[in-house]
Amino acid sequence: MDGTVLVADDDRTIRTVLTQALTRAGCKVHATSSLVTLMRWVDEGKGDLVISDVIMPDGNGLDQLPLISKARPGLPVIVISAQNTIMTAIQAAEAEAYDYLPKPFDLPDLMKRAARALEVKRRAPVRRGEAVEDDSTGDLPLVGRTPAMQALYRLVARVMNTTLPVLITGESGTGKSLIARAIHDFSDRRSLPFVSVDASDLKGADGPSMVLSRARGGSILFDEVGDLDDDSQARIVRMLDALGDNAPRIMSTSQIDLMGRMENGGFREDLFYRLSGVNIAVPSLRERVDDIPLLAEHFLARGERDGFAIRRLAPAALDLVRTYSWPGNVRQLENAVRRLVVTAPEEEISRAEVEAVLGNQPAMEPLRGGGEGEKLTTSVAKHLRRYFDLHGGALPPPGLYQRILREVETPLIELALDATGGNQAKCADLLGINRNTLRKKITDLDIRVTRRRKLM
Repeated sequence: MDGTVLVADDDRTIRTVLTQALTRAGCKVHATSSLVTLMRWVDEGKGDLVISDVIMPDGNGLDQLPLISKARPGLPVIVISAQNTIMTAIQAAEAEAYDYLPKPFDLPDLMKRAARALEVKRRAPVRRGEAVEDDSTGDLPLVGRTPAMQALYRLVARVMNTTLPVLITGESGTGKSLIARAIHDFSDRRSLPFVSVDASDLKGADGPSMVLSRARGGSILFDEVGDLDDDSQARIVRMLDALGDNAPRIMSTSQIDLMGRMENGGFREDLFYRLSGVNIAVPSLRERVDDIPLLAEHFLARGERDGFAIRRLAPAALDLVRTYSWPGNVRQLENAVRRLVVTAPEEEISRAEVEAVLGNQPAMEPLRGGGEGEKLTTSVAKHLRRYFDLHGGALPPPGLYQRILREVETPLIELALDATGGNQAKCADLLGINRNTLRKKITDLDIRVTRRRKLM
């Protein structure tokens, strides 16, 4: 790795570790705890890469990105932040950051991204609209530092200013509607209406036209579209087919398997393909256990802001919260913490008090997917059959075997690496393959390996 890196972070430990790591990799490093100093270096023409924190003593790092882009077009900036929310990720994308990582970050992963930033010329800057303040404090927080949530943030940032329809899937209580709202609020349609539509809005001869009139080229959300009856589905198809100039952005949410419902004749095939331009799958809380303490802390702080006494979870209580299955996901966690804030007699919430709150709530994970007991082979066969059907009787492009294997291998290896904490030796043993084979596949499939050892 070659080049000069400008590091801006108010944490001395992070500045020291990054300076040492980048220097060992062959880079020259200038480190500072001041955005003023950083901007002076940029204006002086120093640096081939910037690594900057967001919250700094003398300002906000995101606010400096347009200034950096104006002063030094093409200078890549990697944003690192402890503000692990979807808003931070989207704002970083809007400000044309080269990359974004949440704190605590994995040092080897950051080094890999830094090397890529130094090697690849940054695309020409694109003018964006002004950032929108987060006014969703009363709703579910889109907070998380797990790989699953960070991948979701990046996908949202990529699709928010496209015209593709978006289908957001996930269990009840995961925040699907909030993600749709965030896509609208941070897009170039933010000044136009956001209209949430249910079956009652589509009834009558003028229902669909009234919906379009209310949207005025903004965004339309069909909430829980899988629950709509046949008549409502047909009305949506006709409405979408009649869209012309100044068409609104179309989004929909569903907590059921629409493809499975379609296979069984319960959902229109033509509507499914009109709505599923981009599919955003929201992970359940069970799939991002490491985010539970972060979310619990968020809800405890919200209770304090609402005027309740300061509360914190005892270590044993937090352990129980982490191991609970949370079938109602983030919404259930929010309600449980809110109840604990109100009912706990002491500042520290005990394990017994958590047990009392959770005792009358369901702890079973809901059955989802293609049906109870369905084999993986059956599920894969359905997807492959659908893939062939999409080609309307013609054959798919050559090279199908390797494409399908890649689709299966990538998530399998990513999940195995995550389960083994990024330990490649353990992962290879788990998969039953040679470690050198695993390394080659990681390289060929461009899989990011993140060790559990975190840098605070």
